[in-house]
Amino acid sequence: MTTGQPRPRPLKSIGITAKTTQDALLYAKKTAEGLRNRDYLICFDEVTAEALASSDGYSSVPKSELAAASDAVITFGGDGTLLSVARYAPQHVPIIGVNMGTLGFLTEIRLDDFPRVLEQVLAGDYEAEPRVTFVVESRGSDGPTIHRVLNDAVINKGALARMIEMRVEVSGLFVSTFRADGLIVSTPTGSTAYNLSAGGPIIYPTMGAVVITPICPHMLSNRPIVLPDDISIEIGIVSPSPEIYLTLDGQEGFPLSSEHRVCIRKSPQTVLLVQAPGKNYFDVLRTKLGWGEGS
Repeated sequence: MTTGQPRPRPLKSIGITAKTTQDALLYAKKTAEGLRNRDYLICFDEVTAEALASSDGYSSVPKSELAAASDAVITFGGDGTLLSVARYAPQHVPIIGVNMGTLGFLTEIRLDDFPRVLEQVLAGDYEAEPRVTFVVESRGSDGPTIHRVLNDAVINKGALARMIEMRVEVSGLFVSTFRADGLIVSTPTGSTAYNLSAGGPIIYPTMGAVVITPICPHMLSNRPIVLPDDISIEIGIVSPSPEIYLTLDGQEGFPLSSEHRVCIRKSPQTVLLVQAPGKNYFDVLRTKLGWGEGS
C-alpha cells in the first residue's frame, strides 16, 4: 500500500524499542534526543529504557503497550525486535523497522536510509504495507487464552518428547491427522520464517493466504497446504504428551495437553510496516536467500 496523503492528525508521540546491543541502544538514544529536541514525545519500552540507564525524562511502558501508546514506532534491531512490539500494534500505527545486523525480512530499512524514511513518516508521506495478523485462541480446562501473531503459531514438541499426533479441521471440515514433530500455521509475512525452514512455500506478503506446514512429518505424503485466509483452523492434540507447546511468533510459549484445542483465524487488525525506499519484496528475497549468486 502507498500512503501518499498526509495523515489526518500530526504525529506527537514516537515509541522506540531496541535490541540490547551497544549499537542499537546508541542509535535509539540518539534518535530519541533528536526527536525530543523537535518537541516530539518519546516513549521507550521498559526493557530498552532499563538497558539505556540514562532515559531520565522519557516515559516507558511494557513492550505490549508501546505501539498503543504511540503514533508511530521505531525498532532498532532485527526481525525479533520488530515482532516483539508489532503483533500488539493498532493498524493505524506505522512501524519503522531499522536493521542493525544481518538483513531481515521485516526490518528492511538500512541505517543509511533511516533519516530520510523518518522524515517521510513525520511528514505523513511514506510508503507502507498492511500485513495480515492471525488471532490464536487456545481452549482448555483453565479457560481460553487469546493472542495475536504476525508471523506464525507453532505446535511443537520438547527435546525428549515423542512425535505428536494432531487432528486438523478447516472451517469444520476434517483435513487429516498429522503425525509429526509439530505443525506451523503461518501468515504470508511469516512464510519466510520457520515455515520456510520446514519446507513450506514463500507467499507474497499481501496475499490472502494461510499456510499449514508439518514439521518433519512421519508420512512424506503430508505436505504443506496453502488455503484462503478467511477460513478458520482448529487443531486438537490426539496423543497425550507432557512436552507439547504452542509458540507464538517464536517469542511466547504455552504448554498444551490433549484437552486443548488451538483455533486460528484471520484478525480484523493489520500491522502497518513502513517500506524501505527504492526496494521491493523481491530485492529482499534475492539478497536474503542468495538468489542468482554464482550464476
